[in-house]
Amino acid sequence: MRIDIYFDLICPWCLIGKRNLESALEILARQHAQIRPELHWQPVQLLADIPGQGLPFNEFYQRRLGGPEAVRLRQAQVRRAAEGAAVEIAFERISVMPNTARAHRLLAIAGQQNGAAQHADLLEHLFCAYFQQGEDIGDTDTLRRIARGVGLDAKGIERALNSAAPLSRRESQRAAQGVPYFVFDNRGTVAGAVDADTLVAVMRRTLALPVDAACEELSA
Repeated sequence: MRIDIYFDLICPWCLIGKRNLESALEILARQHAQIRPELHWQPVQLLADIPGQGLPFNEFYQRRLGGPEAVRLRQAQVRRAAEGAAVEIAFERISVMPNTARAHRLLAIAGQQNGAAQHADLLEHLFCAYFQQGEDIGDTDTLRRIARGVGLDAKGIERALNSAAPLSRRESQRAAQGVPYFVFDNRGTVAGAVDADTLVAVMRRTLALPVDAACEELSA
């Protein structure tokens, strides 16, 4: 089963959706061991106009949402969802809203050089660096250190960090309903960081597998 996930690294809902997908795939594997999911992470740059050096995180969100109280309420909402997915999100550590183009290019290079395993390793490290350590994942030195830590070779790192090519607009158009956006075998789709049981139900329907009573209730 092919699974395409449209995402951006600055989106906390994408990290929550990633964890929920991982839980869903564990459930599916226990029930149907013959299924072999293939994950394809499709980059979406939500804020392509952010300058390369980034913007002050708190100031950006206060302007975007209308003030400190609106930011507090939104972050509280995200934290509640994150707790349900066993995800740590430390907004208090984040000081920069980064431009994610370089980070997405690094992920592409990782996938091209060493395949899905290295791509998955780098993806996890980038999410952790931003949402848990508060690091600036638009900064070249930070990205270089993270990429070296997962074994990406120096030439690949520099090629990604020095590229000026924009990300494809096709991915942004496909994810117009919001990210994370999941596409299962180019048929079943889910928009948003839904829970693991809902993802399992959609995957089972996509594969034309029997849906049990619990899943029937979730999809009603």
